[in-house]
Amino acid sequence: MGFWVTTLIFILVGIIASLSVRLCCNRGPSTNLFHLTLVSTATVCCWMMWAIVYLAQLKPLIVPILSEE
Repeated sequence: MGFWVTTLIFILVGIIASLSVRLCCNRGPSTNLFHLTLVSTATVCCWMMWAIVYLAQLKPLIVPILSEE
């Protein structure tokens, strides 16, 4: 999968998780906002971790040197 396809998957998962928090957890406006903030932050952090690892493997800083023995 490419970078943009997986980014789109993360966006869709974030939207679905936000909607499920909005529909399932109805305990008050401040609690709903807190849960929505937690879901959004978790989605963005997971995407950033995935993107950093993906891009680091795409263009590594250290090139492996093969030793011929």
